[in-house]
Amino acid sequence: MDTSTAHFIHLARTFNIPFRIHEPVPVTIDSLSAALCCTPRNVKFILRRLEENAFIHWKPGRGRGHTSELTFLRGIDEAIEDNFQELMGKGKIKEAIELIGVTEANETLKERLLSSLNIQMGFHSEAETASRQDVLRMMRGRRLEKLDPAFVITAFEAYLLGQICSTLVTYDASTQTFLPGLAHTWESSEDYKIWVFFLRKSVRFHHGRVMTSRDVKETLQRLFDLNSPAIWNYEDIEHVSVEGDHCIRFHLRRPNLFFLHLFSCMHMSILPYDVDIRTELIGTGPYRISDLNEDVLVLSAFEQYYGIRPHLDRVDIWFVPDHGPNERQYELPGAYRMKLPSEGSVTNSINYPALGCKYMLVNFRKKGVHHQLAFRQALRILYNQVALVRELGGNRITPADSFLPWKSAQSDWTEPPLEQARELLASSGYQGESILLAYTVHKDLEEADWLKRRGAEIGLRIELQSYIQSHAKDALSSAELIMAEEILEDDWQWGLINYFRNKSNYLHAYLEPAQSSLLDRELEDFTLLNGEGRAELLDKVEGIIRDHCWLLYGSHVNKRAQLNHSLLGLHTSSFGFLDISKLWIKPAH
Repeated sequence: MDTSTAHFIHLARTFNIPFRIHEPVPVTIDSLSAALCCTPRNVKFILRRLEENAFIHWKPGRGRGHTSELTFLRGIDEAIEDNFQELMGKGKIKEAIELIGVTEANETLKERLLSSLNIQMGFHSEAETASRQDVLRMMRGRRLEKLDPAFVITAFEAYLLGQICSTLVTYDASTQTFLPGLAHTWESSEDYKIWVFFLRKSVRFHHGRVMTSRDVKETLQRLFDLNSPAIWNYEDIEHVSVEGDHCIRFHLRRPNLFFLHLFSCMHMSILPYDVDIRTELIGTGPYRISDLNEDVLVLSAFEQYYGIRPHLDRVDIWFVPDHGPNERQYELPGAYRMKLPSEGSVTNSINYPALGCKYMLVNFRKKGVHHQLAFRQALRILYNQVALVRELGGNRITPADSFLPWKSAQSDWTEPPLEQARELLASSGYQGESILLAYTVHKDLEEADWLKRRGAEIGLRIELQSYIQSHAKDALSSAELIMAEEILEDDWQWGLINYFRNKSNYLHAYLEPAQSSLLDRELEDFTLLNGEGRAELLDKVEGIIRDHCWLLYGSHVNKRAQLNHSLLGLHTSSFGFLDISKLWIKPAH
């Protein structure tokens, strides 16, 4: 907030209660001096500036100590909004975002400012830079989590890693095959116990050094040194042989038909051995980090990228905690500004279904009636997927009975009466105690409130508690039920096995050790199977979870992006995000 606006608001809060416009308010220089904590001389300077900027009209009294008249020419909301628009017009996005959170702004004004921010992020036009760079802006509704391949668990951070780093091979979802990445080819022994990767030559990291096979070996070793939650994937590796700068050989203790999946996943994003990634993320990907702070992440195209250079020169990702939009906003500075038919509308939007679904977890680490299967079966009826999609709609496109939409489509959907849930609730031993349901802030309130109302119809008392997704585990120990969402990678077999076996995720945080051990036993020989066998095994594990109601599937969702018509090259990448390395801007006519 600029100084003049701050002075205006402070004077209005102090002298104009209740607030009225164009009505003179009696004041003295001494009272103004006390309110502004400055000398009478500075008071007169401040008043002059406010009058020049049309905030007030000032009529001084005759002589020292005499009453003067101060007339406010704007409302407080108007002053804040004008300041916001001025900041956006000057490209001071950080200051504009901060203004949304000022204590003087009421909730209605904050929503209006956020709506304006959304529109301007979508369609704001800036003068082109001297270098004629194409710049894309995105908005996120939360702060960025740590970008470390060894520990990343959230979809957006994993998506960013795919833009900054590269892996030995990449998974092509359209053909369900693997394509060369940092390795131009590879081979395995007939028994799948030896895998060899041949690396591309002259691939450079963002700090300039050429990548070698030592970087690959040290990237793997780093997972073990840091005790990464991902190390279970690589425990079959007995020995790694570096055979020159461009060849690396992995010796396994048993066959592994799943090995390529493990070297295309985010955890094996190849890192330079000579850089501490905890302080600076360096990769070989199409974008490098040119700036990162709590407000913005700036990605710049890496000119020496071994693949096809991105069309966009820079991507700015702004973080707007607690007020960010659920839909993804994209701005094109320098692009032709489209005429908006009405405030709040968008020039273009696309919907793309995401692998995975919204669901509800049961916290078995806490004692209570929810340990009874009959209670969870009653919840299954309350949280009926068909009713959920029909009554709430929105981006909930189809009922979910699996993380995989094509599996859910095979289900025979029913909608049991709530009376059946009431009978199950009674048989479970429920005594009218409160059941705490945790939901993510600004995301799942509608769904949680819907379930609470349905519960009340059968006598189930559900209390709601919001939580911040990045700090969930510690905050949720008191909740019996947790609403969550899992978005899978395009490589869905990897995504599912990682979800079922990664001990750092929500599922294992709230299952009892015996339940986790059961899943581990079922999946122990997963890597020995071919693709069809792995799919059958994953289906079996989902059946165990579904039959025991450890997890209650909710709905499959659409991800929506708001776009400028000048933005072309639309391709989705893993986790349902647009692949920014393929986007390009159509010049204005």
